[in-house]
Amino acid sequence: MTDEQAADTTRAWREAAGYWTKHALLVRALFAPLTEKLLAAAALPAGAQVLDIAGGAGEPSLVIAERIAPDGFVTCTDIAPEMIAGARRRAADAGISNIAFAICPADSLPFADNSFDAAVCRFGAMFFPDTIAALREIRRVLRPGGRAVLAVWGPPESNPFFTVSRSVLARYIPPPPELDADAPGAFRYAGRDKLAALGRAAGAREVHEEVFDFRTSVPLTLAEFWPFQYELSDTLRGKVASLSVAQQDNLAREVNTAMQPFFVNGVLDLPFRVLIVTAHK
Repeated sequence: MTDEQAADTTRAWREAAGYWTKHALLVRALFAPLTEKLLAAAALPAGAQVLDIAGGAGEPSLVIAERIAPDGFVTCTDIAPEMIAGARRRAADAGISNIAFAICPADSLPFADNSFDAAVCRFGAMFFPDTIAALREIRRVLRPGGRAVLAVWGPPESNPFFTVSRSVLARYIPPPPELDADAPGAFRYAGRDKLAALGRAAGAREVHEEVFDFRTSVPLTLAEFWPFQYELSDTLRGKVASLSVAQQDNLAREVNTAMQPFFVNGVLDLPFRVLIVTAHK
């Protein structure tokens, strides 16, 4: 990733922070099965010191903090100050005190060697400017034998959360050219063993990749889905904003029609596929 691309990524997450904070509880519910899987894979010991990389508006940091209290401690990091500000407010509102925050990229962690028992990263590795450098940093701050657990999106065809609405949007705005395979993006590491191979190259031991399929049901109406989805995405927000009001209304109706099969009695029910890479120092 070039310096310009890295700056664009940071800008996008800073602009998105307000929306991620707004929808934080829904995001927590949507990915609750994945969070449980990450915690199980991390095998946190009593009193664990945990690093959450790209923790955004506090997920899964706050869940981890609640789970390992009172003796465990989690540090939530993100590149966007606005994300960290939202996470701080949410922690304060929930009365969670066993948590700290740091504004930093994954490839320049401001922590001493051997500081953490475990590190987790949920949907952040796809946007690392330099993935090898980030993985080496994660390895550096882990204690001997510590675990890193990273979750990335599986193939788009296995994730209708992305593909259904984007296929509708393509009728209004032509999709961009295919990204370079190593460019930042949701599906950058959707290929089997791609991220795991980088983990091994970064010096990790016992690197294991697992396909994790799950379904989740959240109380979200059909009319609420499209605003929720495009507000969380810098790319979608920009595209929607470029359409006329009439086009936006038509787009919303068509997305609702296409998503109808995934709603039952006001509940969103969706399948997801992610890849989970676990590695040891």
